[in-house]
Amino acid sequence: MENQMIFVRVATLNDIRYADEIVKETEASAIARGSGIAKRTPESIAQKMRDGKAVVAVTSSGKWVGFAYFQPYENNKFVSNSGLIVSPEFRNSGVAKAIKDRVFKMARKLYPEAKIISITSGAAIMKMNTALGFEPVTFSEITQDESFWEGCKNCVNYDILEGKKKCNCLCTAMLFDPEKHQAENIPSEVLRHFPMYFFRS
Repeated sequence: MENQMIFVRVATLNDIRYADEIVKETEASAIARGSGIAKRTPESIAQKMRDGKAVVAVTSSGKWVGFAYFQPYENNKFVSNSGLIVSPEFRNSGVAKAIKDRVFKMARKLYPEAKIISITSGAAIMKMNTALGFEPVTFSEITQDESFWEGCKNCVNYDILEGKKKCNCLCTAMLFDPEKHQAENIPSEVLRHFPMYFFRS
């Protein structure tokens, strides 16, 4: 097949049609890796899209490629970068990094004073986070908002998190502190820019 153009952009209401596929692939990926992951519903994914807090990657023909979202906590003191998933067909093509970069820049632009958090058990996510300026931290240094931890309740490792009284788990907590990166400026055109990538299927 010919190269396909992939668009990484802010999700719209029209992208709600991908919600079921996103949820199914997220769960399948966790099972394949043998790792824990917070389960999400199609409605929760759709709500992130309605709220303008999600990024999708799609081909020029409308095929779903990837997804991620962000969510503020504690009156915008913290913002999580979460739910990064790429369709198996498009992995190892640079799409995950493009999505991660886009959702991170959106969070920085909309919540410039917030500390950005990410918890993950995946080495690839940790590497991307590190490249963006995240550092590993203890769980006590990220949000203690109960709604954030609510998402962990369906994870297969939740009993470990509870047993440790939310002090640690199998995931690594990572944090981007904007005070350490004050010279950085995310221009407003970032939110309008649609990076394009090519993938040979």
